[in-house]
Amino acid sequence: MELKVRLKKPHSQQRAILDTLATRRIIRAGRRSGKTTCMAIMAVEDFLAGHRVLYATPTIEQIEKFWFEVRQALDEPINAGILYKHEGRHLIEVPGTEQRIRAKTAWNADTLRGDWCSRLILDEFQMMNPDAWELVGAPMLLDKPNGTATFIYTPPSISTSYRSRARDPCHAAKMFRKAKADETGRWAAFHFTSHDNPHISKIALGEIASDMTDIAYRQEIMAEDIEDAPGALWKRGDIDHVLQAPPLLRVVVAVDPTGSKHGDACGIVTGGMAIQKDEKHWYTIADDTLQGTPAEWGRAVVTAYHKAEADIVVAEANYGGEMVTHTIATIDASVPVKLVHASRGKQVRAEPVSTIYAQGRGHHVGEFPALEDELCQWETGQASPNRLDALVWGVTETLLEKQRREVRSMR
Repeated sequence: MELKVRLKKPHSQQRAILDTLATRRIIRAGRRSGKTTCMAIMAVEDFLAGHRVLYATPTIEQIEKFWFEVRQALDEPINAGILYKHEGRHLIEVPGTEQRIRAKTAWNADTLRGDWCSRLILDEFQMMNPDAWELVGAPMLLDKPNGTATFIYTPPSISTSYRSRARDPCHAAKMFRKAKADETGRWAAFHFTSHDNPHISKIALGEIASDMTDIAYRQEIMAEDIEDAPGALWKRGDIDHVLQAPPLLRVVVAVDPTGSKHGDACGIVTGGMAIQKDEKHWYTIADDTLQGTPAEWGRAVVTAYHKAEADIVVAEANYGGEMVTHTIATIDASVPVKLVHASRGKQVRAEPVSTIYAQGRGHHVGEFPALEDELCQWETGQASPNRLDALVWGVTETLLEKQRREVRSMR
C-alpha cells in the first residue's frame, strides 16, 4: 500500500537513533532537544513497515506533541480514508489489520495493561514506575519476534522530580548505565542535549542558563545524570545503609507540610535515635511522603505513627503547621503533635544534620532513593524539598534539640 506521508527531516542525533539495529534503546536527552519528534518519526516509520506501535507517557499533556506530529505526518492518507483515526483513543490504524499506532498515558504497570505491540516507546520514563516496563511492557513484545523497546528520559532535577511516580528516581539512569556497558549489541544508549536541536533558539538557550541553577541546567538542558550536586551538604558515600535498626530510644514521625514546597507533596519521614558507644545515632526507617489532600497525607501520618509505635509527630509550624495539628486531630486525636518553628535558614538547620551523616551516625534502614536524591542534590539557594526538610526536623528533634537542652541544664 502506497502512503504519502510528511515526515520531518531528523537532525543527526535523531538519525542515529532511527538507524540503530539494537532492540533495546535508551535515550537521555535535554528539554526541547527533539526527542518527542524523533519518537514520532520512529513510530510512523515503524507503522509504515507493518508494525503495531504503542507510545506511552505519563500525562495526556505529554501525548499531545507526539500525537500532533504523527497526525500531521499521516494527514493525507487519513483524509483519503486509507487510514482510520480515532482521536479520543489517539489511534491510527490500517483497517482490518493489526498495523497501528496508539498513544496512551501510563504511570505504572496497571495503567499500561490491556494491549500488545511489536514496537514499544516509553517517553519520560524517569517519571514512571519501572514496573510499567518490567511487568507489562516487556511481556507485550512476546507476540512478535524482534520486538523493540525505546526508553526516553531527561534527568530529573529537584524542581521536577516531585512529579515522578517512580519508587527509585534514578531507575532510568541505572538503565542507561546498563545499556552503555552492554557488549552484545542488544542495547544502545544515546545522549543529546537541548543544544543539539538546530530548530530552537541559540539565544534563548544562552539566556536560560541565568534562569536556572547550575545543577538544574546540567540535568534539564545538558541531560547529565548527576548523583551528587557539587555544593550539596550530603554525599551518597556518607549514607550508611543497614538491614535493621537497633532498639530505638525515641521515634518520631516528621512532617513537612505542603505549603512550604514547590508542588503539593507532604514530606513524611519516620526515624529514631539509638545510642552506640555513647554517641547518638539517627536511623531513618520509613519515607511515606506523598502528594494528596490533607485528609490523605493526614491518614498517612497517623498510619506511620502507629506502625512505628512513635513517640510524637513533629511538624513545621511556619507553613501549615496548625493545619497539620487540626488534620491529625480530626483523624486520631490520640496522636501527639509538636509544632516546630524555622527560626533559622534552611542551610543552617540542615548543616548539623548532614554533619551527623558525615560522622557515620546517619543510617537508613533499607534504601530510600527519592529521599537520598533530595539530600544529595539540594544546594543552598534552592527551595529545599519536602523529604529533606522532614528528615531535618526529625533528626533535630531526636538528636540535636535534646543535646541543646542537656547543655543548658549543665550551666
